[in-house]
Amino acid sequence: MTGKLIIREARQDDLAALIALFAADDIGGHGDTTDESAYADYLKAFCAIAAAPDQTLYVGELSGEVAGTFQISIATTLTGRGASFMIIEAVQTRGDLRGQGIGGQMIEFCIAEAKSRGLVRVQLISNGKRKDAHRFYERLGFEPSHLGFKMALK
Repeated sequence: MTGKLIIREARQDDLAALIALFAADDIGGHGDTTDESAYADYLKAFCAIAAAPDQTLYVGELSGEVAGTFQISIATTLTGRGASFMIIEAVQTRGDLRGQGIGGQMIEFCIAEAKSRGLVRVQLISNGKRKDAHRFYERLGFEPSHLGFKMALK
């Protein structure tokens, strides 16, 4: 990796690079696309995330370019005596930059942020097909613990 990774909140002018990151994901199956007709949907979602007090979208920037991204949400439940925790979502590193430690730095940022906020844990889910990602998360200290379920409504 050349240069220092800068982790910062995403800005609207990062949107095209973020869309390209997600559209290049051939495993996720989220239907992301760089087609201009979809831009309004992405902009609406970006604005909703930016306005939400418990959500933050970040980019990892390397030499002035978006190298990766992730989103965090803070949730509080009654279980665990009202525990608050961090959910890490949408972790992506640009394909040509994988294996250079960018993902690890982004996750370490999340863990440090959660500790600084006094949260009880960080958690994430990963597509069952992403075996390399599972090994990556386990190397970082995450343990598989729950089985996730989802239901598509569209």
